[in-house]
Amino acid sequence: MTMEDAQALIRRGVEEIIPEAELDERLRSGKRLRIKAGFDPTAPDLHLGHTVLINKLRQFQDLGHEVLFLIGDFTATIGDPSGKSATRPALTPEEVRQNARTYEEQIYAILDPKRTRLVFNSDWMGTMQAGDLIQLASRYTVARMLERDDFHQRYQAGSAIAIHEFLYPLIQGYDSVALEADIELGGTDQRFNLLVGRELQRQFGQKPQTVLTMPLLVGLDGHKKMSKSLGNYVGVKESAEDIYAKLMSISDDLMWRYFELLSLRPWREVEALQARIRDEGMNPRDAKDALAYELAERFCGAVEAQRAREAFVARFRHGAVPEDVPQVTLTYDEQGGVGIAAALKEAGLVGSTSEGLRMVRQGAVRVDGERIEDPKARLESGRAHLLQVGKRRFARVSEN
Repeated sequence: MTMEDAQALIRRGVEEIIPEAELDERLRSGKRLRIKAGFDPTAPDLHLGHTVLINKLRQFQDLGHEVLFLIGDFTATIGDPSGKSATRPALTPEEVRQNARTYEEQIYAILDPKRTRLVFNSDWMGTMQAGDLIQLASRYTVARMLERDDFHQRYQAGSAIAIHEFLYPLIQGYDSVALEADIELGGTDQRFNLLVGRELQRQFGQKPQTVLTMPLLVGLDGHKKMSKSLGNYVGVKESAEDIYAKLMSISDDLMWRYFELLSLRPWREVEALQARIRDEGMNPRDAKDALAYELAERFCGAVEAQRAREAFVARFRHGAVPEDVPQVTLTYDEQGGVGIAAALKEAGLVGSTSEGLRMVRQGAVRVDGERIEDPKARLESGRAHLLQVGKRRFARVSEN
């Protein structure tokens, strides 16, 4: 791989590089770089949104660099305030330990274990004395902390900001000092914290790390950040059939963003798929199949991925899903959902809600390939769905 190829690989999907010139300097140095990314084990399972960073770590590994996969078992007991409008509840140490164990099991579906250092920030923060923590706190001012958007907004609104929340960016920054990181990756919502790491490294006499921010992955609905709480996610521990089917449900436009951020295919292969669709009339569904298969294989293995593909074909293609399924935006009620009959009417698949209820009772309605038999069934916000009535009426629906 040429230096230009390496630079293009690392820049793929990146939102911001701070500062830009330092990245090129470090890549050209020939030094084996220490690439850090931190993950607080606040939930037991990872979803594809988490893997955006992990994929970038793998690309650095492919260039010969060392990955420092930091599990924030100490910071998780504080609660990351990033982007929060209220103080985030902290986890118990036992909850953190259980979640951390599941992270260890999941990351090596992407990362090379031989080039990954798994580290826990409790190793240095857990032994820090009170006086040391006070000294660390003295290195940043309240005024600087309030420059962070979420803190500033909460302060202006008169919302509570607990003192321990100010410690979170400092501890995340100190992690970079403890690990002597050359480069740190984080989501765009972590930008402030990553820059605190640069400043603390400078104060501790280290060369400041280069910061790479990655975009937050949009969920299956095509609108909101991927989140388990919104239901618009794909979990890495889900079955191959679920992973494959969920990815086949995304829009064609979202598919290319997923290729950019989630696929490990060389970008020239992705561009070749785009060219075939544009110039040769290739069905976009075939490109989506390649993406869905790749991710199902990554997390579940080739055998299960092939079974998932065959199951999907049996369920959908043999049912003659048309190529031009209309996209419809649903209106959800105050509870964040919509009844199945109302959804069918709004999607134009039935003439009235009473007809929709009749179709459900007759077993003629499917949601994402699954037959719906309960007339009281609801679609919850945060998910895109493929609705089907009978053999020939289809619509893809999502929230506004």
